[in-house]
Amino acid sequence: MMRLNKFVAHYSSYSRREADKVIQDGYVKVDGDVQDNPATQVDEREVQVIVAGKKIVRSDEITVIVYNKCKGEIVTKKDPQGRKTIYDALPSKYKHFIPIGRLDYATEGVLLMTDASRVANILMTSSLERVYKLKIKGAVTPIMEESMKKGLELEDATAGAHELSDTKGMKFAPFYAYDIIKNQGDYSILKIAIGEGQNREIRRFFAHFGTDVVDLKRLSFGGVELNNLPSGKVRFLSRSEYGSLHDYMKIEEKAKKDAEKKRVGDAKADIKIQKKLNKGKY
Repeated sequence: MMRLNKFVAHYSSYSRREADKVIQDGYVKVDGDVQDNPATQVDEREVQVIVAGKKIVRSDEITVIVYNKCKGEIVTKKDPQGRKTIYDALPSKYKHFIPIGRLDYATEGVLLMTDASRVANILMTSSLERVYKLKIKGAVTPIMEESMKKGLELEDATAGAHELSDTKGMKFAPFYAYDIIKNQGDYSILKIAIGEGQNREIRRFFAHFGTDVVDLKRLSFGGVELNNLPSGKVRFLSRSEYGSLHDYMKIEEKAKKDAEKKRVGDAKADIKIQKKLNKGKY
């Protein structure tokens, strides 16, 4: 299930704001009925949605692309401040593709995008390895290394965050790996591997130690690399990359179904116990 405005934005050229407006203005029909609530939940695999007389057609085929994001681009369809977005650089045929996670304005590198929201949702919340190369001001200290190895939990992680971010506290899992390429007084260069994609996570982590990240590039996501892809360009996944993705999706979707079955089973068991308690059998 997904919100109607998200469905329209994902499977058409409308931005999320445009989807909200076209729904609220009464131009959207869901299974034959006009629907003016953007938050309405729809089953993306079964629903029929018509926008301004045109049916939205979604494909069951999964397409994933790699975009080499440039610095100075926002990962959104439209920016109220008029800044350049990734969709300004992408060919028009990819305008409906969903970014799998986000890279901030000053970060470049691997950005996976897909036309399937279920793929985006699973990969965004996955613990797949994300590899970055970064340059920080100053030296890598022993306490930084200790925190990279053991993780870090902060009640106030606003240093390094965007000024409009509502996220204050943050828990940083131990890094999967790190390699200090250069470590000197004025600046240091590292290669790190993490399994999360929290809001400006890397910048917040190093800002806690009073260190600014001055360059940040994502080299890979889930084993998918740039492969000499120029900045601002797109490539499709290779056959082997698609194979790995499908295998991962099968495992994750099965785990999700099993968890849902267990949740439903536990809920039914709780109801049975409660009924017996109400009848005085316990």
